[in-house]
Amino acid sequence: MMDSRKYKHYHECGFDSRQFLEHYVSDRPDMVFEEDFLKFPIENLRQTFTEGHIKGDVLIDLSNGSLVHQLYAACDYFKNIIVLKVRDRCIMELKRWVDARTGAFHWGHAVKLHADAEEESEKFKEKEEKMRTALQHVVKCNLKKENMMDPMVIPPADCIISAWLLDVISKDQEGYVRYLRKFSRLLKPGGHIILIGCLDATFFIVGKDNMHLVTYNEDFVKKALVGEGFVIDRCEVMKRTVKSDLVDHKGVIFVVAHKDK
Repeated sequence: MMDSRKYKHYHECGFDSRQFLEHYVSDRPDMVFEEDFLKFPIENLRQTFTEGHIKGDVLIDLSNGSLVHQLYAACDYFKNIIVLKVRDRCIMELKRWVDARTGAFHWGHAVKLHADAEEESEKFKEKEEKMRTALQHVVKCNLKKENMMDPMVIPPADCIISAWLLDVISKDQEGYVRYLRKFSRLLKPGGHIILIGCLDATFFIVGKDNMHLVTYNEDFVKKALVGEGFVIDRCEVMKRTVKSDLVDHKGVIFVVAHKDK
């Protein structure tokens, strides 16, 4: 067991954004988390959005690192996608992909997981270009401020997607609830929040950095959402499928809830 006193907190210390992507969501042969961190969330996101209940003008993404794959399914259902990031390095990594620069991270494997089996490679390219067009609003936010966007003003969102960010910025469960409350203020009444996270985890590793993860279970997430005025529409849990020294999670959770009017 690692010494928790040596854990770093993402929003305070950051990590190598490219190494994070390579470790956990790449198509490298030694990347062992495809089922947990790619297929499971993508399949649930596809099902959620194709039902057609969640759509509108504005979607806000508040996710860990420079992740993109959680947003492909949403492109057809929102006019504007606003990505909020707390670290400059992650913004730079994401914009490198948006601008299709040399050396940008390759997300083609994630596009294929979002696509229908019968779609041809040209359709994959169209999806990727549509995603790049959607991600024109990548903005830095400050978690320490009561209004994270101060002095900027952004329109209330119809939906928020938060993939693994609450896990890494919350020092404890009380912190998780405080950040969830802060995120929920960005939603319209009746708006939806989609949370993706790791269950019963304490750390993950990026390169030489041992990073903190807040520990929680399924019941905690449900109670936190209900306590903040949400009604849970869907909750899916998958047990960890692989052993790895990089992260000690026991499972992955996918939750959809709407803000009670």
